[in-house]
Amino acid sequence: MEKTDLLQGTLDMLVLKALYRGAQHGYDITRWIKQTSDDALHVEEGSLYPALYRMERRGWIQSRWGLSQNNRRARYYELTQTGRKQLEAESANWDRLTTAIGKIMQTA
Repeated sequence: MEKTDLLQGTLDMLVLKALYRGAQHGYDITRWIKQTSDDALHVEEGSLYPALYRMERRGWIQSRWGLSQNNRRARYYELTQTGRKQLEAESANWDRLTTAIGKIMQTA
């Protein structure tokens, strides 16, 4: 399947959705997005970590150090209450956007 670039502004929403499932480290976030999108979406480290740091500064997520499944030290990220509200807002905006685009694409 062809690799698809993420639309501007969708990375935060996808990361928040990944973290809705529970605390995860960066690799798990990117793997979940890739697997859930049937390998259509790929998030590079150069995009993911600045997004995580930005979301943490905004109070949407918090982080802590822990051990990964292969006993390596890893930073785990999890949603805050503010992050849950942000995910709800971004999901609603996404629904409105995709509905509007769908209407446009269905016109003759």
